[in-house]
Amino acid sequence: MGEFNSITSQLGSSNAVPAADIKRTGLSFKEYQELKSSVHRDLISRVDLERVANQRDDHTRSQVLSVIQDLVANLKTPLSGRERERLALEVLDEVFGLGPLEPVLQDPGVSDILVNGPRQVYVERGGILEESNIMFKDNAHLMNIIDKIVSAVGRRVDESSPMVDARLADGSRVNVIIPPLAIDGPHISIRRFGHIPITEDDLLRNQTLTKPMLELLRAAVKARINVVISGGTGAGKTTLLNVLSGYISEKERIVTIEDSAELQLKQRHCVRLETRPANIEGSGSIMQRQLVINSLRMRPDRIVVGEVRGEEALDMLQAMNTGHDGSMTTVHANSPRDAIARIETMALMANLNLPEKAVRRQIASAVQLIVQIARFTDGSRRVTHVTEISGMEDDVVSLQDVFVFDKQGISPDGRVIGAFTATGVRPNFSERLNASGISVLASWFEHSHSVN
Repeated sequence: MGEFNSITSQLGSSNAVPAADIKRTGLSFKEYQELKSSVHRDLISRVDLERVANQRDDHTRSQVLSVIQDLVANLKTPLSGRERERLALEVLDEVFGLGPLEPVLQDPGVSDILVNGPRQVYVERGGILEESNIMFKDNAHLMNIIDKIVSAVGRRVDESSPMVDARLADGSRVNVIIPPLAIDGPHISIRRFGHIPITEDDLLRNQTLTKPMLELLRAAVKARINVVISGGTGAGKTTLLNVLSGYISEKERIVTIEDSAELQLKQRHCVRLETRPANIEGSGSIMQRQLVINSLRMRPDRIVVGEVRGEEALDMLQAMNTGHDGSMTTVHANSPRDAIARIETMALMANLNLPEKAVRRQIASAVQLIVQIARFTDGSRRVTHVTEISGMEDDVVSLQDVFVFDKQGISPDGRVIGAFTATGVRPNFSERLNASGISVLASWFEHSHSVN
């Protein structure tokens, strides 16, 4: 494996050959792919790939790489030594990994990988989406990679089952959709999660929020205030939930419930539950609502739901109202008011014939704090609202902002300019913080901070 490591360190983080490099050799993309296929065919005649592909140890990889390098060295093509090394690594990726996707899967800066058919792959770095130079040979090549992904988790994808959710070995979440539903070829969407968890210091350094905002949120979690984190796709809801969950006491029993395991709680006494999709026959699925109901029988101190998406919202509200204070969840919404409406709609999906006003009273009683987070055009993420639910006025849930982010414009280099501002409102749950032995400083609610 030392030989493999030395080569990868020389080549950098990407094994994919850019189109410009291929053109310099006089090979078209098609010719280069055919060359790679021929090496792969020769490798099959010399190595039992079905056996070795399941052996992930360094020694096996090193042995296979050595065989591939011999095959590549004997090619009569206009490739340079460096390009031959790249070719060898790409064939190795086809055997042990996910082919052309391996370079970006090894790049810690990539958070999303979006494959729109064989010739168009986008990646997201630092919140900015950009087109990569990664391409597959054709639809059949892409489908082969998809089969590798789904078969590893005991699933299948074909015309009778053209949509699949799966998870890679590193925990990345994968969605696959193929023709006839996807018109222009197979599509893969991969949401990756950093191996190094984001910390509160990272949030402050990235100006996601201010120190007073963080102090209030830390105090709210410690005092067992029920919190809902709201935001759009990719806004950073789960990241923020991971940070806030770190303030939960080690003495408490936590049950987490997720569609795909993304939370990274550090507490020792943590029970992690995950939904189960239907099997190949279409039966055996376990939904979030079933897990939320079951979690109430597991003697939890707190329940953390990765994201409420449906009827389990009602069970979550009831849990928050019946002794499981300090529970947390996220919801897909664009404002605190929209979050309330979304939770109400999802709770009504439980079909218990509850009047809307009763559901709103459940929400007003169960949730004390909504934290709204957003991703801006420059890729930055900001907590735009820290909002308290203060009760009910007639049939309307009352909200009051404690902190807001005021976007003021865009700088010449495209960066968002704005300011975090305290509204001057002291939240009603301040007394509960004081009763928990947590000092609430008046300075928290007087601070304003510009973001340039």
